[in-house]
Amino acid sequence: MPTPSMEDYIEQIYMLIEDKGYARVSDIADALAVHPSSVTKMVQKLDKDEYLIYEKYRGLVLTAKGQKIGKRLVYRHELLEQLLRIIGVDETNIYDDVEGIEHHLSWNSIDRIGDLVQYFEENHNRIQELRNVQKRNEEEQKL
Repeated sequence: MPTPSMEDYIEQIYMLIEDKGYARVSDIADALAVHPSSVTKMVQKLDKDEYLIYEKYRGLVLTAKGQKIGKRLVYRHELLEQLLRIIGVDETNIYDDVEGIEHHLSWNSIDRIGDLVQYFEENHNRIQELRNVQKRNEEEQKL
């Protein structure tokens, strides 16, 4: 199982390949705000662990294993963003909050969060009921 740091790299590589068709060390470094030398070291480790195939100066491609986990990591990130929006978290906080929690949840918890998001999205009255509870609680806090 990849470490949280490895997950960040795999997720970013997956997104770059999906968006641009390729992922270069410099692109990964820019996206993660790290030095290219750090990317090279991690990419070599990910190659050793068979998440990707890296050829110096030629680039990299995700293996089937890397693609599978990359897709799942992007799903996890997007799902958590979705949940935080549904429950009314300020948009300015969502990215940092997701980054702070995504590596600390089991896949079982992610599956249950997926169920909860589906529950709210299947009936938008539920979201409105939640907003009503939130409004009531905010008004009570002002007293």
